[in-house]
Amino acid sequence: MIHEDGLPGHESALMPKPEWKPRCAGSGRLDGKVALITGADSGIGRAVAALYPREGADIAIVYLNQHDDAEATVRIVEREGRRT
Repeated sequence: MIHEDGLPGHESALMPKPEWKPRCAGSGRLDGKVALITGADSGIGRAVAALYPREGADIAIVYLNQHDDAEATVRIVEREGRRT
């Protein structure tokens, strides 16, 4: 039997850090759209939250209680010139 304490975890506490950074420029296919991303505080959700702004979308994020990780995601989106 697997026992897991306190899921989900804080990405800010992970070592090594997950790789999520976009490697290419976007095409603008989502200009004028808003994307709702669940779990955007870490992992795949953060990767999507980083990529959609490159495609032109503003981002609405939903997450549990990892506020520090979610704030980092907000900064990533805003650096791309989009709103959260």
